[in-house]
Amino acid sequence: MLERTFSIVKPDAVRNGFVSAILAEIDKAGFRIVAIRKESITKREAEGFYAVHRDKPFFSSLTDFMASGPLFLMVLEKENAIADLRRLMGATNPAHAEEGTLRRKFAASLQENAIHGSDAKETAAFEIGYWFAGYELI
Repeated sequence: MLERTFSIVKPDAVRNGFVSAILAEIDKAGFRIVAIRKESITKREAEGFYAVHRDKPFFSSLTDFMASGPLFLMVLEKENAIADLRRLMGATNPAHAEEGTLRRKFAASLQENAIHGSDAKETAAFEIGYWFAGYELI
């Protein structure tokens, strides 16, 4: 059964010129890009998106980072999309990510970790709806 997930190629990966390589890995893994948009977001938009982390000590630096430059917002689709993208991304901390994962290849640090992906169906539904209107999903 096809499943949709949400992903962001983060500002660090965009700044470092890794977008094409990351998209190629996503394509090679069998994902279909349902929607994609390059955008610069505001700190306020980042705060709304990451509201679940509002009480964590890294919230301010995370939202500053996400608003620091252009990023790519994406909706991806395939069977087991959420779990498969999480596996492809690797551990949040690139130092702990397995060889061959996106974060191992392209991330510099725990915060500047190249890519975001939804962690559950409910999260994916919220995240997709936060950034994309229904008519944008092809």
